[in-house]
Formats: sequence, C-alpha cells, structure tokens
Amino acid sequence: MDMSPALVPVIGLEIHVQLKTATKLFCGCSAKFGDEPNSNVCPVCLGHPGALPVLNKKAIDFAILLGIACNSTISGKSLFERKNYFYPDLPKGYQISQLEKPVCLGGYIFAGDKKIALNRIHVEEDAGKSIHLHDGTTAIDLNRSGVPLLEIVTEPVICSAAEAVEFLSSLRTIVRYLDICDGNMEEGSLRCDANVSVMPAGSGILGVKTEIKNMNSFRNTEKAINYEIERQTELILDGGKVTQETLLWDPDSGSARIMRSKEESNDYRYFPDPDLVEFSISGEWTEQLKMIMPEMPRARFDRYVKDHSLSPYDAGVITQSRELADFYEAVASITSDFKSSANWIMTDVLRLLNERKITVNQFPVPPEEIASLINMINSGEISNKIAKMVFDEIADSGEKAADLIERKNLRQISDSAGLEKMIDEVIARHPAQAEEFRAGKEKVFGFFIGQIMKESRGKANPKLVNIILSGKLGKSAVGN
Repeated sequence: MDMSPALVPVIGLEIHVQLKTATKLFCGCSAKFGDEPNSNVCPVCLGHPGALPVLNKKAIDFAILLGIACNSTISGKSLFERKNYFYPDLPKGYQISQLEKPVCLGGYIFAGDKKIALNRIHVEEDAGKSIHLHDGTTAIDLNRSGVPLLEIVTEPVICSAAEAVEFLSSLRTIVRYLDICDGNMEEGSLRCDANVSVMPAGSGILGVKTEIKNMNSFRNTEKAINYEIERQTELILDGGKVTQETLLWDPDSGSARIMRSKEESNDYRYFPDPDLVEFSISGEWTEQLKMIMPEMPRARFDRYVKDHSLSPYDAGVITQSRELADFYEAVASITSDFKSSANWIMTDVLRLLNERKITVNQFPVPPEEIASLINMINSGEISNKIAKMVFDEIADSGEKAADLIERKNLRQISDSAGLEKMIDEVIARHPAQAEEFRAGKEKVFGFFIGQIMKESRGKANPKLVNIILSGKLGKSAVGN
C-alpha cells in the first residue's frame, strides 16, 4: 500500500502587461506593434553610449491606475534599477526595471470568489525580439526594445492550473477596462510565466520551484502548468528531486524543455540606474487618477447581481468587457427591464459579434433600437419572434426598428374580436383535431397555435391566442 503523502501544487504567476502608450518608456520612439522590423529605434532604446533615458509619465499613470484597481499600496517613492544579463535582443546588456522600490506593493485580484494576493506591480522596459529562422539563423527585431511593461507578481497562493487561468482572465479584463493594455496574448502584449512547485499536503514548506515560459494563450497556460505539476509529482514519487530551472513550453509537442538554470535576484546584480533619479508619487497624483477610474468589473458584477437581480452567470458574461457592459447599461437604462436587456446582449448581440467577427464598438444596431424592441415586446405591440426577425433586418439595413415594423405592418394583432373570429375559422377547418384535444390529447393544442400563427403571419398576440383558444376548446386547455 502506498503510504507516501499526497502532493499538492503551489503556483505563483509573473505576468507582463505591455502598456498602450504612444511612445516607449525612456524615449520618443513609437511603441506601435507590427511595424517594419527595426523601424522604431533610436540611440536610447538601442543602448548607444551617452544616450540618456527620459521617463514616460504616462507609463507611471497606468501603473498607478492598475495598482488602485488591484487594491495595492501606491509607493510614495519609486526607483529604477539596472537588471544585468546578456541576451542577443537586449542591446544595452541590462534591462531597466524595479526591485527595491516598485510603484505598487501588495493588493489582490479575484479569481472567482478567491482573493489572489499580489506581491508587487512594477514598471520595466521590454527587450527586443529574437526571430529564429528556418535556416538555423536568428534575426533580431528591436522595435519592442524599450516598450513599457508592467510586471504583476502574485504570491505563491494559486492551487491549480484552472485557478491560474481564472486569475489571468480577471487581470486581462481589468487592464482592458482601464484601457492600458489590449490583453492580446497571441501578439505578446500579455505574457504569463508560472512558478510551479509541489509539496506534501499540509506541510507548509514549499517545494523546489521551476519557471515555465512561452505560454501564449489561456489554453497553453493551463496545459503547461498541468504538465509541470504532473512531471514534478511523478519525479518526487519515484524518489527523484526537482531542480530549480527555467522551462520553455512547446505547444506543438505538449511538453516543456529546459531553457536555463533558474536565476535569483543577486545573479542580476541590480543597482540603481545612475541616469534616472528616484521619483515621488504624491497623494494628489493618485487622487487625480482615481477620478478618471471607470467602474471595475468586480464592482459592476456585484451591482448587477444585487441591483439588477441578474444571475451570477449573466453578470459574469456581461462584465467580460467594458464595452459590452456599457452597451448593456445603455439598453437597460431605457427599458428598465434588466433581465430582457441581459438576454438580448447574451444571445443576439454576442451572436452577431461572433458571426461578423467585430467588436462591440463596430456593432451596427444602437442600444436604443434594442431597447425599442424590448419595450414593444413588453407592451404587446410585437411578438418576440417578430422582434428577432426585425433585429436581423435592421442589423443589415440600418433602418430604425419602428419604421421597419410600420412599413411591413408587423405589429401584433391584439384585437380580441378579430382573433376570436380567426380562431373559430381554424377550429372549424380542423374538427377532428378539436375532438382529439377534447378527448385528452393535449399535444394537439400546439397544432392549433401553429395554425393560428400561420394564419396571422406570426402577428397574433400569443398570450391572447392562448386564452381565447383555451376557452374555445374547453377549460382543460387553460395553462397550456
């Protein structure tokens, strides 16, 4: 019988967020993604002797905004240091980063209902990009060199790969709400490294960790972490020992390979950058930024559940992006029908966004038109089926919903006398089915509903039809 203790994973994340500044962190070169290789460079970001860095204040603004959103402590004093290491795409031979005095300390982000504690958020410059060619050579693109990054470092409190991905998703939503990063992992503007270890359950003593890099999607992040948890667990249970090292995830093979032995901070020989002085972050600076903060996704989620009576699932879908939540609020503010507004967003709006591969900002139907359709359904002017058809048509034509409904005479028939006459005629044409219903075959009721809707070309008021038809066929029909 295997008496070895169960091993549990312990995970900490280091996430790099590329900031949406117009220029780089210490020079005026463009930070735009996708330009011709080595076209956005200058003596400063190329590390030429004598070139002096000048700090981009917007990057510090963005760091403070994220710190506020993550409930961090904003440092009164902050400092840049040189992190020394050699790599072909690091032209200076060092990276300007932060160690002793980062902009933000502590804080937390929710992963589901769990608070994931942060260690720090600091500002640093990006390195360039190595492009490994098919002929075995490597090309260097230094457009990315000097682009501003925020590094978000969690405490080692994440317990599973799924929880790590949930945290990463929450962080991406936050930076998108703040509009400080586009969160595109495929383009490298959001990059995640995971420190993974396993330890005996209940021991409290962390095991030896490894770091996994090169995870460019949520799916690959989850697969890589699960792979490393399984590898370490099997190694320890077989009597082996985990070696502290950096691993490179290979999504094609679904495995990780050793990149290098893991460094500690003293290996980088940090020291204050002599070209950049310590700077102060005043309370006034922070308060000014708080004034422009949008409502964060967690606060919106809580408000939608509490004040709008939406389910946690509905609130979670709607708050997945700031633009989608803004669109929902615009619809709901007109209708005051929160549930119907949410349903239209989650079904018809998201369907069209996915079909056309467009963003909410490109959506062809304005919120007031969807609100108009909801109000007309609620007032009995049109049926839900007609509303869906109208929605699809105005998404193509740009016509107003009310104009299209008027032009095509689509308003619902709610005239009791007219509907009663129509129902009498339908029943008279199908006496056998009427007798089947009265004999107890209740499914036939749906047949009559279909015939009436066909006769009215979908315009008969369904609730009124149900009531009148129930009375015509007998009391037992009520409630169908």
